[in-house]
Amino acid sequence: MIKNNKYINNGVYITPQEVTTGDKLRISYDGLLAKFGATDVFAHIGYGSKWDNVQDIKMSKTPVGFEATLPVTKSMPLYVCFKDSAENWDNNSGKNYTFDVVS
Repeated sequence: MIKNNKYINNGVYITPQEVTTGDKLRISYDGLLAKFGATDVFAHIGYGSKWDNVQDIKMSKTPVGFEATLPVTKSMPLYVCFKDSAENWDNNSGKNYTFDVVS
């Protein structure tokens, strides 16, 4: 099994843990931005180290943080970072959050 929930201590986790092209991926976020009172959070996503197909997806506020569902369209690693409406970023100290995708 692919260990895609390696960022759970940062407040970032996904389901399903083994992500396949064509899946609907649920990403949950209760990290720094949520802890410091952000009212809106966006998942900034792209594929591969060159960030192909970049998108900003508005996350829904939940009682435990923020959540979004997104389609997985490429069989390349999914790169994610988070920003709030004031342009504060959580990018895992410059390393981003990366999740393996299998085809």
